[in-house]
This record gives sequence, structure tokens and C-alpha cells, in this order.
Amino acid sequence: MTTSAAGANVSTDLERLGTTEHEIAPLISELSDIDLALTEALSNLPPPVGQVDPSFQSSVCNLIQYLELRRSDLRPLQMELSELGLSSLGRSEGSIQASIQNVLAMLHALIDRPDLVQRATPPVHILQGDALLAKHATQLFGEPPARRAARIMVTAATELATDRALMTGMLEAGMDVLRINCAHDDASVWAQMIATLRSAEAERESPRRCAVLMDLAGPKLRTGPIDPGLPVTRIRPRRNRYGVAIEPARVLLAGELPDTTTAPCLALPADWLERLRPGDALTFRDARHRKRTLTVATTGEDGIWAETDRTAYVVPGIRLRLRRTDEAVEIRGVAPVRQHAITVHRGEQLVLTRLLEPGRNAAQSDTGEQQPARIGCTLPEVFDCARAGEPVWFDDGTIGGVIEHATSDELLIRITQAATGGSTLRPEKGINFPETRLEISPLTAKDLADLAFVVEHADMIGYSFVSKAADVTQLHREIAALGPKRPGLVLKIETRRAFAELPYMLLEAMQWPRVGIMVARGDLAVEVGFERLAEVQEEILWLAGAGHVPVVWATQVLETLAKTGVPSRSEITDAAMGERAECVMLNKGPYIVAAIDALDDILTRMSDHQRKNRSLLRQLKAWETRAD
Repeated sequence: MTTSAAGANVSTDLERLGTTEHEIAPLISELSDIDLALTEALSNLPPPVGQVDPSFQSSVCNLIQYLELRRSDLRPLQMELSELGLSSLGRSEGSIQASIQNVLAMLHALIDRPDLVQRATPPVHILQGDALLAKHATQLFGEPPARRAARIMVTAATELATDRALMTGMLEAGMDVLRINCAHDDASVWAQMIATLRSAEAERESPRRCAVLMDLAGPKLRTGPIDPGLPVTRIRPRRNRYGVAIEPARVLLAGELPDTTTAPCLALPADWLERLRPGDALTFRDARHRKRTLTVATTGEDGIWAETDRTAYVVPGIRLRLRRTDEAVEIRGVAPVRQHAITVHRGEQLVLTRLLEPGRNAAQSDTGEQQPARIGCTLPEVFDCARAGEPVWFDDGTIGGVIEHATSDELLIRITQAATGGSTLRPEKGINFPETRLEISPLTAKDLADLAFVVEHADMIGYSFVSKAADVTQLHREIAALGPKRPGLVLKIETRRAFAELPYMLLEAMQWPRVGIMVARGDLAVEVGFERLAEVQEEILWLAGAGHVPVVWATQVLETLAKTGVPSRSEITDAAMGERAECVMLNKGPYIVAAIDALDDILTRMSDHQRKNRSLLRQLKAWETRAD
């Protein structure tokens, strides 16, 4: 073809696109500058890069180039490329420089001018990024099931240690990874769980190994105990939406309280119980001094069942009177004991204390002075770090406040978020200090004691409350001291600081061949703000994709289904979004097999659909500077 003919063809092609060579030239220039910047980003690599495991060498280079790319707002460029029918780079994180160079080649082809600039070889070629991510996911979690790419991780309940039938059901439903939370139980129970898993695994017709992740407990940042007062149980009938009792409350009257019970139970003298018969009325005044009556319904081997259609609060010492004989006895004990709590209101103050003395509600002193509610904090280091003006959240973000005054022993907090009418705060509820720089090690004495068992038996270690590269170095050092075994490492991103430090933690973690990230969305939502969670989890997925690091999508996935047997519409959509990760985690619950089965079906269906392949690459400031 003659030069003039070639030029005519180029002109025709540009006309079809509705553009000109003059308009394409700036795009070539901008992309060429980006390509050069990506090459230069690899010329001065941070020290950890030289120690990275060989399987992550090209991935680390791609990760660094991704961070360089996201220093600028590329949305206008994306729109122009999209209008030309070219890649908008929205799904290019797996092979950044190769994607840029491919688009450049296409632009040069449009104007029939070969690219004369000698370009550097990209660290990851087109399509190689997906292959690297799949390889790293298999190294960490094991082979994926045949029908879906995303694995299913399930948190083990204590009873799973001895319930082989349940373990078999979970495996058959689609469990790929068993998560053992080291904050609960002990090494003997964990060993039983693993033995039961392997036994159930061996009995399957087509056995496929289920991996084990053991989650280190980490520092315990929780509310302390609350003044119990008298043990109290609540007797409450079932009511309709208008408050009318439609089913009486049933109460068990027995000589001894059972070890476990869900129905209210009152302990009474055995000889007095023998005199009761169906139809007898037992009158009393409850803890609120309200007149109530229990009517004996039936007798059985476990005791006597009585009924009432009125709500009552019962404590030991209350006298029951048998109307038929006018005999009365004292209640010796009650169960289940209603968990004690303090109530906080918006605008009030709450004192968080270093001492784990029983907490109490707000009250008036003998002099008439109003004293705020008080509750302890299980992590004393908080009082060395927290400052006035910093926010505090309790119980997964349901209660919030701001520190007004801080001392070495107490934090005076003004409550800014609570339910209308007040919110209850119970013992053992989580506390978050999203803006407080807590200088504490994520490895507690308990974690260090547990580590020998974990390294010996786990395929992966879940690293709770990790927040900086030095934390990763510390865990590497502790594991190396135990011998040659190297379990995979899953960094749990659950604090604002961990999110800010994620690139640097990854560079340190990649010195070992098996690395993953868990997006712990519960604590992370409280730390970064619920309104920003969607944005933050997207950024984590992008960063992990750039480093070819597999991700665990965790917290409250199908939680309603696992707990009640009936899913909500929103959690089905949320579970479907989990297909974008390499593993999705379910928590324990009485309907866990149904939840696994549903998640398996959702992920299998979603794997048949193409993922959304366009993201708008605005300037990303999350990892431009390290956290203070």
C-alpha cells in the first residue's frame, strides 16, 4: 500500500471515531509520561523489596507502580479513552504498565505512526496479573472448588469439636476453610476441632482438603464488668404488634436450677412444689412491686410449669403465696439471669476507667450532685494514649462520644450518639478509638503462648489488630524462632491505622510466600465511618489486586440467615459482592449449614457473570503519606 493510501485509511479511521490526529496526540503524550513515571517508580525501591519472596517479586513492582499511578486524577483521561472504544484502565491494577503500553500501541496504530520510544519491559504482562492472583490464592487457601473461584471460610463454634455430623454437613455444603478464633476455648478444644475436621473429611466420597486458619486473639479492648446487684430474670408473654398478650409466658418451677435454660426458671423448696396441682394460683409482687399471678399448668419430670399473661421481673427473696392454702415460700434462685447493663443518653457524660471495678449507672451523690455513669476498660494502655477531643465508639458503633477530659486513670466522655430514650451498654462490648494512636503490640502474652500450637497446626494465621510494618516483622520473628514451619499470614485490616499502613505492611509480609488480607468490615466501619466503608473496602480490593494478594471478605455475611434461618434481601446482595474476593467468611450460627449452602449457590451463580470492569481512577490520597 502506498503512503498516500495508508494516510487515507488512517484519515478514514479517525473520521469514523469522530476525532482527529491532533486530538489523539495529547493522549499519547499523557500516557507516555505515565509510562515513564511508572518505570522511574521502580528505580528507587524501598529496602523490604529486596527481601521479598521470589513468588511476589513482580507483584511488588506492580504494586509500587499502582501507587504511583493513583497519585493523579485519571478520570478525564479515562473518559477520552472510553469514547475512542479503548480500555479505560478501570480494571488494570493487575498489570498496570502493560495496560498503559497496550493503550499507547493502539493510539499509535490509529494515527499510523509506530512508537519510536524504547519502552521498559513491564514487570507484569497483560493477563499475567490474574494468573498470579489465582496462584497466590491457591497457595494460601488451597485449590478452589470446581464451580466457583471464591472459597468459603466458616468460623468454628465450640460444639464443632465433637459434632462430626455438623462438620460433615458444613463440608458437604461447601466449606473450604475452617476458622478457629483463638479468643475462645483453648488448645485442647482446638485440637479436637481439627481432628473432627480431618475425620469428617476422610469420610467424604471425594475428599478435598479443608484448610485451617487460626485467628490470634490480639489485645482485648472491651468494656469491663457491671455491678450485678441481685440476679434478675424477666418473665414476658408473647404479644402482638398492639401489645396484646397472644401467648402466655411459661415458667419452670423446680427444686434446682438447670445448667442451661432458655425459659424462665424459679428455684423453690422441693417439699412445697410437691403440694402444687394444675390450676393453683401463685401470687407475688415482682421486683417493681407490681402484683402478679402464676397459674400452675402442668407437672412433669423436669418440674412444674406455670403460666402468666403479665410481664414480671423476678429476683431471689420474692415470696410466692399459694392462694389455695395461703402458704408462702421464698424464691431461692432464678435463671436465666438477665445480663446487667448501664444506660447512657445523648448529651450525658460517661466515665471510662482504668480500674475494672463494676460499672454503674448515673446517680446522685449524698450531696445531690449528679455523678455520671462509669464503666471499666480492659486495655489499660488506652489511658496513656487517648487525648481530649478524640472520638470513642462502643458496641460496634451503636454508642458514640468525644473525650472531654483525659487523665492516666479516667476518660470523661460526652455521649454524642445513642438511641432515643437511651442506649444500653453491657460488659464485654467492643470499644474503638479511631483517631487515637495506640502504641501497643498486637501480640499479647496469650498470643505468644498460643503461637506454638498455631504454627504447628494451622495452614494460615489471622493477625488481629496488626497496624504497621513493624508488627509484621515481630510476628515473622516469633514464628521463625519456633522452627522451620511457615504458615500463611492473613493481615486483618480492622483499624484506620492498618488501612493507612497497608502498602507498607504488605511489603513486609511479602517476604514470605503465602500472604492474604482480611477486610474485617465490622470494626473497620466503626473506625473509618459507616458512610466511608464502601469506598475503603474498594480501595483495599484495588490495592490487593495490584499486589496479587488474595482477599477474605469478612463480617456479617449472611449473618441473619446463619442466626435465624431466614436471610434479608440486603445481605443476599452483600454476599454476591463477595465474589470479588478470593474468600468469603461466614460467622457461626445455628443455621450455618443453610448459610454455607446459600453462599455456595450465590457465589457459583455470580461466577458465571462478568464482573464490572470499569472504575473511575480519581486521585487516591489514602496511601500518599503514612499515618502520623
